[in-house]
Amino acid sequence: MSLLIKGGTIVTHEETFKADILCKDNKIVEIGSISNIPKDAEIIDATGKLIMPGGIDPHTHMQLPFMGTVAKDDFASGTVAALAGGTTTIIDFVIPNPQQSLMEAYKQWREWAEKAHSNYTFHVAITWWDESVSKDMATLTEEYGVNSFKHFMAYKNAIMATDDILVSSFTRCLELGAVPTVHAENGELVYHLQNKLLAEGMTGPEAHPLSRPSSVEGEAANRAISIANTLGAPIYLVHVSTEEAVDAIRYAKDKGHTVFGEVLAGHLTVDESVYQNTDWATAAAHVMSPPFRPKKHQDALWNGVQAGTLQTTATDHCAFCAEQKAMGKDNFAMIPNGTAGVEERMMVLWEKGVNAGKITPNEFVALTSTNSAKIFNMYPNKGCIRVGSDADLVIWNPEATKTISAKTHHSNIEHSVYEGMEINGVPETTICNGKLAWHNNTLLSKSGDGKYIDRPTYAPFYESLKKRKELNKPLAVKR
Repeated sequence: MSLLIKGGTIVTHEETFKADILCKDNKIVEIGSISNIPKDAEIIDATGKLIMPGGIDPHTHMQLPFMGTVAKDDFASGTVAALAGGTTTIIDFVIPNPQQSLMEAYKQWREWAEKAHSNYTFHVAITWWDESVSKDMATLTEEYGVNSFKHFMAYKNAIMATDDILVSSFTRCLELGAVPTVHAENGELVYHLQNKLLAEGMTGPEAHPLSRPSSVEGEAANRAISIANTLGAPIYLVHVSTEEAVDAIRYAKDKGHTVFGEVLAGHLTVDESVYQNTDWATAAAHVMSPPFRPKKHQDALWNGVQAGTLQTTATDHCAFCAEQKAMGKDNFAMIPNGTAGVEERMMVLWEKGVNAGKITPNEFVALTSTNSAKIFNMYPNKGCIRVGSDADLVIWNPEATKTISAKTHHSNIEHSVYEGMEINGVPETTICNGKLAWHNNTLLSKSGDGKYIDRPTYAPFYESLKKRKELNKPLAVKR
């Protein structure tokens, strides 16, 4: 079965041009003015529309067991939402319990993900350390296509990675050619501030941002970057939300260090005033970590995006419903941390970035797809439009409008942090693995259609990296 997209304008991270695209067997097989149409071809008219690489969300948490409950979106509902928003690949997180085998946790997540509608792959979190963890990291990179490992510097007494774990794991990542990623918040300070605020009688969501001030993120970002640089390892900071963290990344990059930064669509557009909402449930629905910040930090984040200090956009999609959030009714520290957004990310970035004149359509493609593909070694199979690349595409109508609302989104929760936002420019068709997966507001993919994506390591390059300390531009391996 072939799929022909005719009459559209192709937008990549590098160029914009009009051409038809012919897809067959999950690959792009021809680009240009296509007149020799296969008899079995399904034809999509994209006249007046843009054709872009399918979105890659490098940070989601589907079906995550966390803080005594499990996220409401599993790999089925979460990936349906992704496809509705133009995202064809997610990078989710395997998070072992302390003392749990990495391989045991990984196999559990793989089993959960078998019902995915979109493509998926995994970062694996390092939540404890001994020799078995080191061995499992090697197995994951060599046999299972994992090339990135996550480290939580927050969540004391749960999954927090202490400095000695960071040193051991970063060193192992360097040996294996994997990318260490970090949630940068000083967990000791957060724990101290939470207890202090609770002792003072502050129990509601308004205390959440006070327990995680911007300095807590800035300190941790500087510390993680310093550890990685001392060891000669690259580092990827997830959900950068503060001016201090942007400054830390910029300073390190200016010194020639290998640092990548990710920003959430939510942190670019939502500010901390949401925690002052007099309706407890509404305020609690916005509780995530790092929290939403004062508007001055949004300016710093946009500057970081425009300057290339921050290379990727994500969602940290981790959906908890009102009933789950109410677990922290009398203690803000017990409110499950997380918000949704995998469906809205690309639309929000288009409206607040492209339409606002802050980024170009080509930069939009880089931020929502190509850079993640390059950093996590899926390029050029993913993140670009060229002959031989995977047929993961989104057809975008720049003239269509939409009002974001929880009433119409596809997440399993009853709240949207973007409620009421007016969007001009929306995804109309999502093509995943060469097939129509979402078209005209209709789901066409089936549970299990999503494919697991192997991501080779950068091991061949790391020896030269140690010598030249140069990985500021995402590396890519042609396979």
